[in-house]
Amino acid sequence: MMTPDRPAETRSVGPESSTGERSAAAGAALIGPVPAPGLHVMSWNIRRRTFALTPRRADRWQRRAPGLRSLLQAERPTLLGVQEALPDQARFVAEALGGAYAHVGHGRGRRATGEASPIYYDADRLELIDWEQRALSDTPHHPGSRSWGNLIPRSLVAATFHDRMTSRTFRALNTHLDHLSHRSRLRAAQSIRDLVTDSPLPAVFLADLNARPGSAPVKRLLQDGGLADTWAAAAQRDSQEWGTFADYRTPRVGRPRIDWIMASPEVDVARAAINPARHHGGWPSDHLPVHAVLHLPQEGDAG
Repeated sequence: MMTPDRPAETRSVGPESSTGERSAAAGAALIGPVPAPGLHVMSWNIRRRTFALTPRRADRWQRRAPGLRSLLQAERPTLLGVQEALPDQARFVAEALGGAYAHVGHGRGRRATGEASPIYYDADRLELIDWEQRALSDTPHHPGSRSWGNLIPRSLVAATFHDRMTSRTFRALNTHLDHLSHRSRLRAAQSIRDLVTDSPLPAVFLADLNARPGSAPVKRLLQDGGLADTWAAAAQRDSQEWGTFADYRTPRVGRPRIDWIMASPEVDVARAAINPARHHGGWPSDHLPVHAVLHLPQEGDAG
């Protein structure tokens, strides 16, 4: 079970290491494929492709895309939550992962257009039972609806999976909370926590929360053991606690984690990491990917 107060072994990976950069360019992984019963889970805001006439060089999608492909092909997560994916970028991620992967989720607009927060999964291992996408609003079944102060729609993708290798069933949720409205983030956090606690299944929650540890939305999600922070609970950490919004600069310790993997308290967290690797000489996104290796509870162990 998760024990957030236990000390964790930390294996530091420095982003400025020339050896590390050469390894990343060669396709080395920070976590990489994980055999059962481990479940390699990853969350990543891949930064939407900008339509600016003169985007800064580091932000250009054509410059970033090869590095994104390289990182995904090195890591091969069992389950991946992506944020800020425009339709062509969502297709690019699917192509980069390869034919064994499938995904669910679509654009957050009224006609399923625009940015998406899809969930990708290794379909050879995970069987999709069902899924839904809902608006984070007072009318969750009205696509594109807004209620809580956010100027653009926000959505949540939730899917139920059966793990063919361990016979475990669990829920996975993925979202991107509003970057401006504190009220929207807090209301969304409460809505998500309610969905998690109302289900008897263990949950894995992937998100760009736009909220740091100790903030009100994070506290709401963690309240009364609804969810637990996998970074805090990990038996081993394979990186330092880099700030996850690096903005194409060298990652720094002491900057906030705003990208998250949380899980039900009964889920065991073997490893956690924040990935500082450069691929193909640049940063694939302005956010760093976050990882966790999870072990789902035995049937009947939930709660």
